[in-house]
Parts: sequence; C-alpha cells; structure tokens
Amino acid sequence: MRHIIAAFLAAALGVTGAACGSPSGPAGSPGATVGTAQDGPAQAPAAPALRVVATTPLVGDVVRVVGGDRVELTVLVPAGTDPHGFEPAPRDAAAIAAADAVFMNGLGIDDYLVPLVTGSGGGARVVVLSDGITPIRLPEGGGHGEAEGTGDDHADEAHPGEGAAPDPHVWWDPANVIVWADAVEQTLAELDPAGAGTYAASAGAYRDELRTLDAWIEAQVATVPMDRRVLVTDHQVMGYFAARYGLAQVGAIVPGYSTLAEPSAGEVAALEDAVRRLGVPAIFVGQTVGPGLAQRVADDTGTRLVFVHAESLGAPGGPAATYVDMMRFNVAAIAGALAAAP
Repeated sequence: MRHIIAAFLAAALGVTGAACGSPSGPAGSPGATVGTAQDGPAQAPAAPALRVVATTPLVGDVVRVVGGDRVELTVLVPAGTDPHGFEPAPRDAAAIAAADAVFMNGLGIDDYLVPLVTGSGGGARVVVLSDGITPIRLPEGGGHGEAEGTGDDHADEAHPGEGAAPDPHVWWDPANVIVWADAVEQTLAELDPAGAGTYAASAGAYRDELRTLDAWIEAQVATVPMDRRVLVTDHQVMGYFAARYGLAQVGAIVPGYSTLAEPSAGEVAALEDAVRRLGVPAIFVGQTVGPGLAQRVADDTGTRLVFVHAESLGAPGGPAATYVDMMRFNVAAIAGALAAAP
C-alpha cells in the first residue's frame, strides 16, 4: 500500500476543491463533512472556521463533538471499516492538503497515513491524540497465556513494557477519550481563537458525558461474577477495558494488536485449551473482521460468539453511531454474555 502513496499524492494534489468541496455525508463515510452553521432560511450558510481531517471514525466523532459547526470535518476511514487494513485514495491526500489540522489516533493503528500527511504539501497541524496516553503493551509471550486472575492481579498489564509494540486501542477506556477531547479542544482553540469559548463549552460537556459513561460501565461490569470476568477476543483489542474495569484479557484468536496477522496452529490449539480450562463464556468478535477462525474456536470449545463494535463506529443512525453509543452497545453485550448462566 505504501508504494502507491506517491502516486496518490500526485493525482490528488492536481484536483481542485476535492478535499472539502464534496457533498456532505455522515461522519465516518469517505470524504464526509460535518458541521455547517445556518444563519436562517434567507441566508447562505456561514463558512466553518476550520477545515479538519480525522483519520478514523472514532477520532472524527470526538472532533465532531468538540468542533461542532465551526469545523468542516473529513473522516478518512469509513465507518464499519477495519482501520488496520485501510488504504487511502487520492481524495484523501487532497483533503489533507487543504486542511488546517489533521487528527490521528497514533500508536501504530494509522501510522501508515503519516507519509500521506507529511507529503501532502499542505500546512496542516498534525495532532496525534494518543501522545498523551501511557500505552499498554503485550506481555512477554503474547496473549494466549492463562489468566493470572481478575481484579488487581492483572493491573500490571497497564504499564508499558520494554521493546513491545504499544496497544493502539486506547478508546476502550473513556478516560483516554477525555485526553483526546482535551487535545482537540486545545488545538482548535489555538487555530481559531474566536471559537475558543465554544470549543471549551463543548469539550466540558463532553467530558461530563464521558465520566457518566465510565460510571455506567463500572456498574455494568459489577453485575458479572468475579470468576467470569475473562475476555477472549478476535485480536488483542480490549486491554484498556480490562485494565480499567477489573477484567482479565486471557487470550485472542490473533495474539497481537492487528487483525492482519495470522495465528499458528499451535497458538490456536493453546487458545482452545485455555478457553476450555477457564470456562470462558464467550468470544468477542469485531464487526469489521471475518469471524471464520473465531467461529471454529467457538465450535471446538462450545463457546458462543458475541459481536461488538471493537474498532469502528456503526452506521449513522444505528446503535453504535457515536463513541458513547458504541461503548454502551459493547458493554451491554459484554456484561450480558459474561453474566449469563453457563
């Protein structure tokens, strides 16, 4: 994919008005724009103060909430798409070239877009939202080992290790999304001082909403018996969720942070042994990945699959169209599956 970025840049930078002149669409759709203030039926729409690009729908949702009508937002990765395998199009380079700011998740999940951003020829400020977060890293030996316990027994997973790849799925802890919101507010206010008060008000209300979400998640997890607070996923995606709410991520179909890797036969066998030994109630699979291998493990072990929105928002108007809605959907599914009678 990277070898075609230069060609994308050449094609895209020759297109006039391609970045932000496209028709408005839902956040998370290709080339989507969000937020045009209306002054009244007899007046033309006021131009947004800033043109902003977000790499993923989750990042875009935070920018949308904080920026409101003062930003024209383009989200590169469509909603419902696996961000690990996304390939940019020429229109993406054009959007970046015309942008005032580009917001990225960071920690590897969207780093393949860095050449597109740095080579666009524009003057956008690039903000990696997860730079202010201490990342979780895979424990030695990957993710198929038996659980060391629940509650505080797994708290050491939240500390960075030496030489291990960082976990980019920081949004599974709402406290990390508060860090994102802070960075978005600061950046937008610096680029658009006239809107600083609006951004501060929006970010403050959003922080309150995220704290409410955090408390609700704690209450949902509390309904799960301690010995059933174990997570097996399609890949290592719920580490921050496990660390924040006292669960143990005991294994994954793919023992890594990307859905693009493939497990060995030995790794699959070890995972199935752990699932049987620990009495794992469910295997959680993201909506953006094929469930084939996970279904095989579930069939072999008598465990059921439960689908969640692990790495992307759902369709506009659906039950996971925003970050807060997505987390409520996911946590209800997780807590329900883990608490259900065997």
